[in-house]
Amino acid sequence: MTHGMRTDTQTPYLDERRDWRDTASRYALLPLRVFLGVTFIYAGLDKLTDSAFMKGSGAGSIGEMMRTVRGSSAIPALVDLSLKNPVGFGYAIAFGELAVGIGTLIGLLARLAALGGALISLSLWLTVSWASDPYYYGNDLAYLMAWIPLVLAGASVFSVDAALRARRRQRAGAYR
Repeated sequence: MTHGMRTDTQTPYLDERRDWRDTASRYALLPLRVFLGVTFIYAGLDKLTDSAFMKGSGAGSIGEMMRTVRGSSAIPALVDLSLKNPVGFGYAIAFGELAVGIGTLIGLLARLAALGGALISLSLWLTVSWASDPYYYGNDLAYLMAWIPLVLAGASVFSVDAALRARRRQRAGAYR
């Protein structure tokens, strides 16, 4: 063996490592997709089924929560906007979380769903968890950061998007 040159005996090992890395790279974001998808579906359903949450006032209501965080929010105007119709805002957040969660979990319009998740997390970070001290106690910032890889990469495996891409490629190949 000459230093710096590959021999035939090294090729299978290197190919196996390369194949393993390619496979791992392809599936790397799947656990994140499942976690965020399930979490956002749960969060949306939890809000929709919590009779106290979907009220304009009272303990545990969206209205009371928004009034509580108004003074510590980075964007009080956003909180004021939500307080014009707290129940409508609560439903918008809940249905938004459901749509984002389902889209992310099944990989349908995955980048758009991830962008929606990032925007929801950003708005919650700037309003509800902005005053968390130290900042890392507020989980909305961590969720925002978790969405970014999915915004950039989408859902490459086990997704409706991947199935549709494969179908388009197959049709394009049939017409050549």
